[in-house]
Amino acid sequence: MESLQGRHFSITDPKDVNTVIYRVNKTEKEYLKDSPKYTVERLDYLEELNGDLKKKTFFVDNPSPDGEQLVILSFGKERVVINSGIMEDDRLRISKKPMPIKFDALYSEKDYAYREFKYTPNLKRPISIIDAETTEEIKPILYIDEETNEVKGKCKLKPYKSYFAFEIREEDI
Repeated sequence: MESLQGRHFSITDPKDVNTVIYRVNKTEKEYLKDSPKYTVERLDYLEELNGDLKKKTFFVDNPSPDGEQLVILSFGKERVVINSGIMEDDRLRISKKPMPIKFDALYSEKDYAYREFKYTPNLKRPISIIDAETTEEIKPILYIDEETNEVKGKCKLKPYKSYFAFEIREEDI
């Protein structure tokens, strides 16, 4: 059986709030020339119910000894609260200085809409699109762009539905 090295921390969500957390990864030097500087990776978690409260324990596999930068998204009724934090050891510290995150609320009345973005050569992506109602991540369809010979992703968005999309910008973090 495979053994993973990692850290964990817990948060508690009140009723009608659903928190998801992403790890911010800096792209390896060998991929930087034609790739985004940062990519995002959603953390896995276990959830325990306690009345109206949900305790979530998040896991970070193979954490950096210098700590991990995290994006914390708390989805409530018709709004998203965005925080950033640093995980060191098994502790999470919420930052007072906001992380430069670009985000959009996506909505379309067309039959379907597509959003495209580039992947790094090791198949990491700089953007995440989340169903605002369920907080599930929209899984992209991967393809190779024949003109540029790059791996790209395409997300199919349903009409009359709200989505939340974010990416980490290349400004100083």
